Amino acid sequence: QVQLVESGGGLVQAGGSLRLSCAASGSIFIINDMGWYRQAPGKQRELVATITSGGSTDYADSVKGRFTISRDNTKNTVWLQMNSLKPEDTAVYYCNADIVVYYSGGSYRRSDYWGQGTQVTVSS
Repeated sequence: QVQLVESGGGLVQAGGSLRLSCAASGSIFIINDMGWYRQAPGKQRELVATITSGGSTDYADSVKGRFTISRDNTKNTVWLQMNSLKPEDTAVYYCNADIVVYYSGGSYRRSDYWGQGTQVTVSS
């Protein structure tokens, strides 16, 4: 019933910028925390940034000062603005959201959802 669709990945030179978007759709009652994670080849998935429904943010030390996470609760969308990109930022980036879904019978269920991933490649 819920989908997260990401866009905005691509190839960029070191020092460049990219902006990732993630839009949630479906039978959404409310979205709690949203975030971005990334997974480089041969490495575990790691947290990049999170944002609460109230707008409080948290970042991995490796991206502080370079990346900015933001969201629009009316559009169920979260963005990740990535500046001063480095080759070590190369990874597949995944959107994540903590969503309460409503069902036609009047019930609700809270679950964790993931996007399909978008490739970000930073060349040196």
